[in-house]
Amino acid sequence: MPLIVHEYDWPDRVVVGTVGRPGERTFYLQARTGSRSTSVVLEKEQSAVLAERIDELLDDLVADEANRVSVPTETPVELFDDDPLDQPVEEQFRAGAMRLGWDPRTAQVVIEAFPLVVTPDEDDPAPGPDVQEPGEVLVVRIPVGTARAFAQRTRRVVRAGRPPCPLCGEAIDEDGHVCGSRDDV
Repeated sequence: MPLIVHEYDWPDRVVVGTVGRPGERTFYLQARTGSRSTSVVLEKEQSAVLAERIDELLDDLVADEANRVSVPTETPVELFDDDPLDQPVEEQFRAGAMRLGWDPRTAQVVIEAFPLVVTPDEDDPAPGPDVQEPGEVLVVRIPVGTARAFAQRTRRVVRAGRPPCPLCGEAIDEDGHVCGSRDDV
């Protein structure tokens, strides 16, 4: 099966956003150039780690004396994107493995997302699909300012869910919350 590459070099827009209400949100990594867009489902934790790793990569570039690229330490105001996901949101695949890199030739951060690969359960005697190599990949290349704005927005989207309980840290649902830290005597 040939590898399908959804590639975005210098995209018009790249964001993490959600669909659904807090507690039931689906996270998407969405890239768009012109009228072409690709949306990949991420886990909330993947989104948070992606933002953290991008900031770490950019901070490392700032600290690297050999680096000749001007990397902003703060998000450039003109690059911040607070708009909702482009509609319609059509899932291309659910992300499993992801890679983050730096392309010094183009001075761009490179985000790669691969589909979640289902492996057969060793304990399940029923026949299952063979382990498959990913059939597609999303590759997004963005400049450093856009990467800084992407990370900031992603952190805000992740935090915008249900508020945490001040006692146990678990998310508080609209329907209430039973705190696990209380010791009733």
